[in-house]
Amino acid sequence: MKKTILTLLTFCAITMSFAQKAIKITYQRSSNGKIVENQNLMFIFASKDLSLITTDKIMQQKADYPFEQTFVNFNAQTITQLADLKKDKSILSQDSEALGKQKFEFSNETKKILNYTCKKATTSVNSNKIEIWYTNELGLKGGPGVLGQNLGLVLETIRNGNSTLTATKIENLKTIPSILAIPKVQTVDQLTYKDLLWKSRFVNIPIFNKEKIHFVSDAKSNDSIFRFASGTVIVRKIKFPEIKKGSTIYADVTQQSNGDAYDRTGSVFMIPMDKKQSFFDGLKNGANTLPVYENGNGKKYQGVVSTNDYTPLLEMMRFFTPFGVKHFNYLELKNKAWQDSVIYRQEISLLQPKLSNQEVYIGMFIGNYDAGGHKASLNISIHQGEDNNPKDNFILPLFNTLNVMEMAGQEYSTMFDNEKGLEMTFEVPQGYKSFKLSYTTTGHGGWENGDEFLQKKNTILIDGKEVFEFTPWRTDCGSYRLSNPASGNFGNGLSSSDLSRSNWCPGTTTNPNLIDLGNLSPGKHTIRVSIPIGKPEGNSSSAWNVSGFLIGEN
Repeated sequence: MKKTILTLLTFCAITMSFAQKAIKITYQRSSNGKIVENQNLMFIFASKDLSLITTDKIMQQKADYPFEQTFVNFNAQTITQLADLKKDKSILSQDSEALGKQKFEFSNETKKILNYTCKKATTSVNSNKIEIWYTNELGLKGGPGVLGQNLGLVLETIRNGNSTLTATKIENLKTIPSILAIPKVQTVDQLTYKDLLWKSRFVNIPIFNKEKIHFVSDAKSNDSIFRFASGTVIVRKIKFPEIKKGSTIYADVTQQSNGDAYDRTGSVFMIPMDKKQSFFDGLKNGANTLPVYENGNGKKYQGVVSTNDYTPLLEMMRFFTPFGVKHFNYLELKNKAWQDSVIYRQEISLLQPKLSNQEVYIGMFIGNYDAGGHKASLNISIHQGEDNNPKDNFILPLFNTLNVMEMAGQEYSTMFDNEKGLEMTFEVPQGYKSFKLSYTTTGHGGWENGDEFLQKKNTILIDGKEVFEFTPWRTDCGSYRLSNPASGNFGNGLSSSDLSRSNWCPGTTTNPNLIDLGNLSPGKHTIRVSIPIGKPEGNSSSAWNVSGFLIGEN
C-alpha cells in the first residue's frame, strides 16, 4: 500500500509531453451560505487527457481507511474509481458508460468564479437538483465530481440550492504530475467494487450462521457453540474489538422455519459474568439453581432479577418468528409470493460499554417444541464513531422475565398477578447523571381472552413514584403477511398473522422504550413494574416478558 500511495503522491514528471498544460484546483464546501468548518478540502488535478479527484487528507497520507479517488480519461471516456480499503489492499473499477449517459439543461446565465466566465447547466440525480457552473476559458475539462466532466472545467456545483462546492484556487503546474497515473491494482466489476467498499467501512462480527434452534433430547455442544434447553438455546463466546463512544452498533438476525409452523418468541442476549453466579450456571446446571424471585403468589421465578450475587440476562434484541417462513412456502395462495426468510435488524448502540474490548457470552433463544425448529444467523456490525472519551456510561441489567429456559423448566412470567408485580432494589454509584431505563415488554397468552390479544397498561414506578405508563400494542401485523405462509385463516377472511397484538407481530422485532428517569441520587432505589395480567382459563394462562436495564451518563 505504501508503494501505491507513493506512486499517487509523488510529483515526478512521467512520460508525457512536458509542454502539456496541467493545473491543480482547490475546492471548498459551504452549506446554506456558511463555510463548513474543519473540512477536508477537495482537489482536482487536470491535464488535457486526464483528471483526478482527491482530497487534502489523502495527499498528506492522513486519510482514514477506506478512502476513494476518481480518475477520468477524456480520450477513452472512462471513469475509474480507486478505493484504498486498508493498508496494502486497493481495488479499482472502470465505468465506460457513465459519462455518455449524463443529460443536462443549459441556460444563458453566466457568472464569474475566480475571474473566469462560467456557464450554467442543471440536472437531477435521485430527485436532487444539481447546478453545475463550468468554464471553457482554460481549455481543460474536469470537476469535483463525475457530473459535468465533459462540459469544461467545473468550478462550482450546488445541490438543492444549499450545499455548495466552489473552486477557491487554481494553480498552474510546470509538469504533469505522476499522481495522474492510474496505479496497477486489482480490477473488479462495479458491483463487486461497491460491495467491497461498503463492507470495508464497518466491522462485521459473525456470531451464528444458519444454526438450528430446535427441540431435541440429545442436543450437543461443540468447541464453539454451546446448546442448552434441548437445543432451543445456543450460546457462543465472542471477543469484541475496542468500540469508540458514539459508534453505531447493530444486531442482525436472519431466520427461517426448519419445520416449526408457529410464531415463536426469540431473543438475542448477553450473559453478564460480573458476579458470583450467572445465567450460564443455570444453563449448565438447571433453572432451579438460579436465584429465585417470589412475589407472594406461591410460584418461584428463576433468574429474573438482579441480586447482590447475580445479574440477569441483558437482552440485546427481541424478535418473533412468523408462521413457517421458507419451510411452508409450498402452501400457495393466489398472487402471494412468500418471503424466503425474515431479517431482523436493530440498533444496540447503548450497549457499547458492555461490548467494547470485552470477551462475552452471546446467546440466542427461539421457543419451540419441534425437532426441525428454526435456522437462524446472527451478526453484529460496528460502525465506528469518533468520540475518544475513555469514560463509559454506566449500564446495569435489572430484570428479564423472558423464560429463555422455557424448554428446561424455567417458570413463565406470571408474577404480575398481584399488586407487587415485579419489584426489586438496585444501587446507583457515584459519578453518573441523566439516567434512563431501556424497557422491552410483550404480552402473551394466545387465546381469545389471553393477554396477547388484549390491551394492558404497563406502569413503572421508581421509589413508589410513577415514572412511566403506556399500553403496548401493535396494529401493523398485517404488513408482514408475506412472511407467514402457515398462518391460520379465519372464516371472516382474516389471517392469524394479521391480528393486532401486545407489542409484537409474527415476523418483527419489538422496540425497547427508552424512559427518562432524570438524576437518581447515589445509593439504593426500588423499581416496580405493574401490569394487570389476565386470569388463567383452564390450561391457558397469560404472561408478560419484560426486560430492563439502567443507563447512566458519566
